[in-house]
This record gives sequence, C-alpha cells and structure tokens, in this order.
Amino acid sequence: MTKENSFSLSGHVALVTGSSKGLGRAMARALGVAGAKVALNYCHDQGKALEALDEFKRAGGEGMLVQGDVTDEEAVQRIHREVASELGDIDILLVNATCDQPHMPIEQYDWDFYQKMLDFFIKSPYLLTRACLPAMKRNGFGRIINIGSEVFHLGVPNFSAYVAAKGGQNGWSRSMARELAPHGITVNMISPGWIPVERHEKEPQEWKDAYLPTIPVGRWGVPDDLSSTVVYLASEASCFVTGQNIHVNGGLALF
Repeated sequence: MTKENSFSLSGHVALVTGSSKGLGRAMARALGVAGAKVALNYCHDQGKALEALDEFKRAGGEGMLVQGDVTDEEAVQRIHREVASELGDIDILLVNATCDQPHMPIEQYDWDFYQKMLDFFIKSPYLLTRACLPAMKRNGFGRIINIGSEVFHLGVPNFSAYVAAKGGQNGWSRSMARELAPHGITVNMISPGWIPVERHEKEPQEWKDAYLPTIPVGRWGVPDDLSSTVVYLASEASCFVTGQNIHVNGGLALF
C-alpha cells in the first residue's frame, strides 16, 4: 500500500464495542469516515444506539448496529455471526465497552464487583478476539485495539478494581501481540486520560477542578482526540507497531 492511501480503511470491517455514546461513538465514526464498514455495538440503550448510527451515517459511514453483552460468550458468538454475515470478516476489533466505575476504598468493594471489572476488561477481549481470529489468520491481517486507561500507570487510589482489571488488560495485550504478530495481526492499547463523557455527568465538580490543571496541554480532552490514534492503529500505516500502549492524555502521563 502506498503512502497516499496507507491510512485508508476501505475494504476493512470493524467492530467497536460500547459505541452508542461517549468515546466509542466518536471512534466508530472515525473508522467509518476512514472507509471501514463498522458494526456499532450496544447492550441496553437502543435509543442512544439509533442516535449513534444516524450520526455515523450522516458522517458518511457504512455500517450496522449489533446488540449484545460482550462479556457473555453466547452473545459474542452471535454478534460475530451477525456482523460477518452482513458486513464481512471482522479484521479491526476495537474493545471499548465498559460499565460504571465507582471510586471506593477497598473495604467497600466485594469480589463480585472485582469480577465484573475482570469480565469487561479481560474476559471480553478474550471472547471477542477468539471469535475474530480464524478470519484474521486466514486473511493474514488483523488489528486488535484495546482501550485502556491512564489509571493503571498513575495508580489511582480508591479505584483498585478498575485499575487492577486495566492492568490485566494491558498485560494480555502485550502477550497477544507477541503471539499473533507472525500472522499479520497487531495488538495495541490506547490509554486515554480522563475525558468527560455522558457517564461522568455526576462526577463531583471539585474532582474536575483539581484534574484540569494537571494536564500539560492546558485543556480537557474530547472524544475526537482519540480518533487519529485509532485510525492509525487500525490502518496499514501501523503494520510495524504492536504491543504498544499509547497514552492520549495531553502529556499527563509520560513514560
């Protein structure tokens, strides 16, 4: 592929989990604008999902909605069948779906909540990757992109369940990068900073006031700040990049 079109995703099919709102919605739109056919996944809120699909199509994207809980094995298999049947083999997998992440001291967590975090950030990428791998290996091309978080690197307190699960997801990505590289499949992670979206609406204002001055570029991140990085990692331009964790947080975490 030449330099002129190495960022084009024409001919590729992407599945973006948790893409009815927030960061997932923006990233799905970016992949569609770059030329990929995109399956936007949601679990519960069909109204938001329909709004996201309408926005996606108005931006020029070609794709579909696919409902399902990506922590459930049978649902993942069904999602994969539906997308492959309508759009073709999935060769770009963007793992973004999440759940509520309350800040609490460890004494207030129970193991069920820890398990929920592990299900979203380790079980989900495992199930999704396993479903997509046969076609990726057969075609000699695949892009697996996990959405992480700066919290693992910053060791944010009173957030142990989420931080631990994101750390596990990071380790899983590194191992899979080594395992799948011989098949033309790259595995990378993007770790955004705190980018306020719908699910942060009830966060205390004092938290936001304290966080903003710590961002070296001097402004809040917005969902579209992730778009270029997502498109790059999904494209041929990143074919020699795997096992990496790219921080998109305005310089807050430097490694």
